[in-house]
Amino acid sequence: MGRTNHLLPVYTGDVSGACSALYELGGMVVIHDPSGCNSTYNTHDETRWYDQDSLIFITGLTERDAVLGNDEKLVRDVVDAALELRPRFVALCNSPIPWISGTDFAALCRLIERQTGIPCLYVRTNGMHDYVVGAGNALAEIARRFVVSTNGVCAGSANLLGVTPLDFHQADAVQRLRDFVEGAGFSVSSCWAMGSSLDELTRAGEASVNVVVSAAGLAAAKVLRERFGTPYVVGTPFVGYADLSGFLPELERSMREAVASGACLYPCRDARSRCDDGSCCVIADPVAAGSLAAAREAAGLGSTRVICATEAARELLAESDVTVDGEEQVRAALAQATTVFADPSFKPALAKDAELVPLPHLAFSGRAALSE
Repeated sequence: MGRTNHLLPVYTGDVSGACSALYELGGMVVIHDPSGCNSTYNTHDETRWYDQDSLIFITGLTERDAVLGNDEKLVRDVVDAALELRPRFVALCNSPIPWISGTDFAALCRLIERQTGIPCLYVRTNGMHDYVVGAGNALAEIARRFVVSTNGVCAGSANLLGVTPLDFHQADAVQRLRDFVEGAGFSVSSCWAMGSSLDELTRAGEASVNVVVSAAGLAAAKVLRERFGTPYVVGTPFVGYADLSGFLPELERSMREAVASGACLYPCRDARSRCDDGSCCVIADPVAAGSLAAAREAAGLGSTRVICATEAARELLAESDVTVDGEEQVRAALAQATTVFADPSFKPALAKDAELVPLPHLAFSGRAALSE
């Protein structure tokens, strides 16, 4: 029972992460699961429903279908909907039941694509992982299937990777990220995946550098690196916060260095010193958390330990950072902390006299984060 949560919520699941990453790209996302099981995504994990529609469907998996298999019905329903709605692509997402029963989604994608002439992607999810995995896999599939580079590298251009409301729910977040890139002397080629169309994403291979602003963008950055040789820089710019502005010059320098050398750089990890004192901690997306820690150190506020509770790649973390899995490990990691930057829902895990500095995270506390 060591991984049972009694008081803390859990992070948004991988299926919701995939849906969020693909929301604005004109595709049709199909979740293979019983009816009603996408209500969590609709209700808690997506803020864009209020002013923007997206084609996200559930297959209505029944117990008989799950036990005996009825892939023909799934293919027929998806084909009929795709031919009627004509999306730019179809994306199939797995859930626990068909994952356990071994549904061959790669084969289903081939059947659907052959019958519709519409690209069909399998986004690897199974409901057992967090949103970083789902969003990362979704963006990586877009990078594999749709990105082309016909005009070579466009000097002074950059892509923003890993932008979804799950990590950036503030209304002006995307504009702040764009302002940073442009202020650093680069033009924004595309923003993965808010505020940019699929057509803009297809030209991402022409950028001279990719800026990974959350862990969800790392997988796509690696695909673009493999396919086009594009270097990437990992860090979150806290634009508009005077006390955190000290990290911005380091991030800008890293972007220019990556373009000049072709190397991939991790300023969110490498621009800070070792933290053996766990009195000040931050729990958030590891890219944002590391960037916040670096910004505090640049401002002369001392070192900060990053605690990562998501399934992010270890390469994003410094040696003295901590990964946790489950409520008991979170409590243990925070036992000596006197100041904690975290979503307010982490408060029950803090020591009695510890100060919590609110860092609302939609992927952790859902709509409760919107009221902070």
